[in-house]
Amino acid sequence: MDASELLQLDRPQQKDLDRCVHCGLCLNACPTYRENGLEMDSPRGRIYQMNLVAGGAEIGPSYLEHIELCLACRACETACPSGVQYGRLMEAARAEIEQRVHRPWTVRLARSVVFGWLLPSRTGLRMAAGMLWAYRKLGIQALVRSVGLLRLFGKLGELEQLAPDAELPTFFSQYGKVFPAEGGRRYRVALLGGCIANISFARLNEATVRVLQKNGCEVTVPDGQTCCGALHMHSGIRDQARELARQNIAALMQGNYDAIITNAAGCGSTLKEYGELLEHDNGSAAAAQEFSRKVKDVTEFLASMELTPPRGKLNVKVTYQDSCHLAHGQKVKAAPRQLLRAIPGLQLKEMMAADICCGSAGIYNVVQNEMSMAVLEKKMANVNRTGAAVIATANPGCMLQLRAGACLHGDGQRVAHVVELLDEAYRA
Repeated sequence: MDASELLQLDRPQQKDLDRCVHCGLCLNACPTYRENGLEMDSPRGRIYQMNLVAGGAEIGPSYLEHIELCLACRACETACPSGVQYGRLMEAARAEIEQRVHRPWTVRLARSVVFGWLLPSRTGLRMAAGMLWAYRKLGIQALVRSVGLLRLFGKLGELEQLAPDAELPTFFSQYGKVFPAEGGRRYRVALLGGCIANISFARLNEATVRVLQKNGCEVTVPDGQTCCGALHMHSGIRDQARELARQNIAALMQGNYDAIITNAAGCGSTLKEYGELLEHDNGSAAAAQEFSRKVKDVTEFLASMELTPPRGKLNVKVTYQDSCHLAHGQKVKAAPRQLLRAIPGLQLKEMMAADICCGSAGIYNVVQNEMSMAVLEKKMANVNRTGAAVIATANPGCMLQLRAGACLHGDGQRVAHVVELLDEAYRA
């Protein structure tokens, strides 16, 4: 298939658009519609606009505004009775925008640096880790905050609160290693380290390895892996996403693993869709399908086996926030709760609207900060009502967002991944 045919297929397909019967059952599930009440910022409204563009309408500022304001949380897919694949439509719409809209040079440069160099580059991510570490640990952050320097930078200053920490040593130091199972091997699995997670959630990745070992898994961290391409997909940069997918498939499919494990819901959703991403690539399509079948979220995988019972008690009240791409993208909702209930002493207190987006959505909280913060404020109000001391979730991006929410609107809650809590119970 040549490039022009592939570009055409990357656009929203009429057969997918026609699945929407405009019933409106998706409206209340949509965070942006719940926030501003505009039809054009609902899934139904956005599909209407996609239909206009598919029929020949220009891609104008209004279309860009409404498409880019979408969180792509896919809650509408759960609500839809017609099986509309809204996530697929949104990614295709953004890919078409990338093909047809000429962005300012500053935007093009930023996207080239972030998507083309930083996320797939271990060198770039290690450099970022060093700068983040210096900013936090050498007192620079405390200084700029104390003198109010961030206010001079406007929006950039507001975004600083969302910046992740750097955890040294990074998880890149574990690449290429094999960790033996405890108590006899039941499974051989590969762990995807991610991209930013390797520097900002290195301890989470290590906890994931330990929990898998406790449950009879021999864990390999393949050295040839790279960024999964989820952020590229959400931003319409599908060609680079395909390149990353091919690299991950080459790195992991030769290991004959029982499962390919991720602890990041956003990554897992994309990894499970490699078969769709590469369906027209004759050289990779079959391997991509097999790869996608092996991908499991760590909570999904652990809940599917006879879990080694934790002996340590965690006497704490916890509320669980559904990660959108786990609950709506992968349809995994029971597994994280099942694992939390398996922890002795832990009291699980459900929050209202647990599966409504927290506002993180990849880089959404950076590029659409105002809407993201409005969504987050409502999420934290629901968290506070539970009286929980810990907010558990299953996605690093959600963790960053919820940590900011706990500081801005919370009651001092700690934010933790489900696997981190399970690891603490095993180690207690």
